Amino acid sequence: MMVRRIGQLAGAACFLVLTMGPMGAIAQGDKASAADKKFVKEAMQGGMAEVELGQLAAQKGQSADVKQFGQKMVDDHTKLNDQMKPVASQLGITPPASLDMKHKAVSTKLNKLSGDEFDKAYIKAMVKDHQKDVAEFQKEASTGSSAQVKDAASQGESVISEHLKMIRQIAQAHNVDAGQGTTASNPAGAGNPR
Repeated sequence: MMVRRIGQLAGAACFLVLTMGPMGAIAQGDKASAADKKFVKEAMQGGMAEVELGQLAAQKGQSADVKQFGQKMVDDHTKLNDQMKPVASQLGITPPASLDMKHKAVSTKLNKLSGDEFDKAYIKAMVKDHQKDVAEFQKEASTGSSAQVKDAASQGESVISEHLKMIRQIAQAHNVDAGQGTTASNPAGAGNPR
């Protein structure tokens, strides 16, 4: 009788793990808001864009630092998206299959450029995008409803902040005013909000 009962309990536990996944029990009590879901969807869309634009920079960039930064975007944002996929799955969000219109427009614009013109446009786009992303990831990490989403946002924010620091240095080296005063005369965008 006891052996049969243990077998039933073990079977039930296996069923729960298989149907809910290892994080299923945590996800059950971890209610995500509509804002959390929107954040995850937009983060994955932005990550996909960073990968595609990074590939473009690695191929078309004129300078070594732009090429290297582009490759870093491919590597880091592929990893971030891979880390976000289980969270998205838990929330019932399907990862995007293609770029949205906003990111397609940036890709199309950059595709038409070459040489120094490409490098400068890519640098400007990356500074602008990473500034926006840092703010969004920080906001979600501090105000999100879901602990899983908040944790993913916090981890992503540290990576994206590092990217912003790097692209600002590249902007300075290329004397590119990336909209926040990041030039040789104002290297860190001093006096401008981040």
